[in-house]
Amino acid sequence: MTNAMELYQMLPKTNCKKCGKTSCMAFAVALMARELTPEDCPPLKEEPKYKESYEKICEIFKPSESATETGLIVHEDLCFGCGNCVVACPPNVANDPYGVGSGNAPRNANKLVLTVEDGIVKAQNLGECRRFGKNKILCNGCIVTCPVEAIEFV
Repeated sequence: MTNAMELYQMLPKTNCKKCGKTSCMAFAVALMARELTPEDCPPLKEEPKYKESYEKICEIFKPSESATETGLIVHEDLCFGCGNCVVACPPNVANDPYGVGSGNAPRNANKLVLTVEDGIVKAQNLGECRRFGKNKILCNGCIVTCPVEAIEFV
C-alpha cells in the first residue's frame, strides 16, 4: 500500500484548498484515512495535466472500494468457506460462546461479525468488530487464521 508521502508526490501540490484541506499534504493524509477520495481534489480530477496521476491514485484505492467501515475486505474468489475466521473472531466468541465460540454452529447469528453463507465468508454487524468505533484496536484474528489470505484490512 502507498503511504501519504507517495500520494502527495502524485498530487498537484498547489495547496489550493478546493478540497477543504489546508494543503495537498493534508489531502494526502485524508486520502489515506479514507476521509476523502481522489474526486475531492478538483484540479486532480479536472485538469488534463493531472489525468495520469488521477488515474494512478484511483487505481491505488480501487481495491478498498469494497471495504467495510472497519477496512475489512473478503476476497470471495479466494474464500472456500472453511470458517476458521468465524471461530477465531474474538467478538464472535464473546457474543456466541456456546455456538461458534465452542466450534459449533452459530446459536446467536445476529451478533456475529463473520459468518459463512453459501460457502463464502460474509461480514455483518460490523459495529461488533474490534476495529470499529472510537476505541478500535488492530485485531487480526480473522486474518491470521485464513489459510488462503481471503481476508484483509485496508
